[in-house]
Amino acid sequence: MKLSLFQAFGVELEYMIVDRKTLRVRPVADQLIFSVNGNYSDDVVRGKIAWSNELVNHVIELKTNGPAETLRDLGNLFQANIREINELLEPIDAMLMPTACHPFMNPYEETMLWPHENNEIYALYDKIFDCRGHGWSNLQSTHLNLPFASDEEFALLHAAIRIILPIIPALSASSPILDGKLTGFHDTRLEYYRKNQNRIPSICGGVIPERVYNEEAYSHEIFDVIRNDIRPYDPDGILKKYFLNSRGAIARFDRGAIEIRIIDIQECPQADLAVLELIIVAVRHFSSLENVSLRDWHQDRLREILLNVIREGESCKINDDAYVSLFGLKAGATAMDCWRTIASRYPLFFKDTVKFILEEGSLSSRIIRRLGSNFSENELHSVYQELALCLREGKFFQ
Repeated sequence: MKLSLFQAFGVELEYMIVDRKTLRVRPVADQLIFSVNGNYSDDVVRGKIAWSNELVNHVIELKTNGPAETLRDLGNLFQANIREINELLEPIDAMLMPTACHPFMNPYEETMLWPHENNEIYALYDKIFDCRGHGWSNLQSTHLNLPFASDEEFALLHAAIRIILPIIPALSASSPILDGKLTGFHDTRLEYYRKNQNRIPSICGGVIPERVYNEEAYSHEIFDVIRNDIRPYDPDGILKKYFLNSRGAIARFDRGAIEIRIIDIQECPQADLAVLELIIVAVRHFSSLENVSLRDWHQDRLREILLNVIREGESCKINDDAYVSLFGLKAGATAMDCWRTIASRYPLFFKDTVKFILEEGSLSSRIIRRLGSNFSENELHSVYQELALCLREGKFFQ
């Protein structure tokens, strides 16, 4: 039975495994899974939460074990699983660390792909794209799955999601540092992510999805193009369409959901869930508007806003009159002004955490503010040790 709009939610949180002292990445996700399952299977089931491997062996994903009817209970569930994982990692001097990019990992020297189940998929990706890079082996994100039950519901949901994608980094950016230096981007993960498959551009599609509003059109305009473009590199058809599609929001017609993939991971699950709640409220707001003109927004126009927000974060001024007018604002309003407007209109369960983010800024902004522009290696190490502590204890980074 397919779920209808906003009847349930799927949440996925990715974390890097690092050394407790040096913070260097530790490729031991397989050891972690083996310690619980007694084998190297893809998933560890922990009741309502499951763990799974990712592309690289220093990343572990925590996810809802099936659709969750509400976000309200997920903070404690995710936090309990983080606590358990940290306890399992402690004997080998490893731990989980948040944020969307490791601040000083050298991916060309430290990358280890997942070596067990389904590794032929990862090996082929590596052969085509070379996964030793920040956009591949050094990124951690939050995924939000929102259901739909028909083409009509898909159209409403897809149109609304496309509208808010450009400003999501204003809320969620947590990756201002790579190679031990400030990059000049609030959301460096997305800056790399949008380029990491340039060899076959149709796979990422410029991050913002095309204006397609039913399954038939999506299959023709997106899946068929990807399938045709990948064929010379994958003659045996190992890479499937749902695995290949890397847009910022991807349609999963096989499970009746759209998966938003543009969200950076935060310092603790409570912060992630506050970000997700505000995104859901915004999607609900725009999907409820009987305004078919929302479907007319071309992806290039939305992408221009996104690229500016990736660089400037929540302070980015949006000079597209028509876009900010959707939020009841005037040209020159910031990306965060758009989120403040949405937050002020609707009741929120995580209202205190949302208020904290709206007032204090994204995690990227807080990291930048703490470090300043001329920080030492020791200061960088200290800040990310504190971020790991925030994750372990479920606290916010200020």
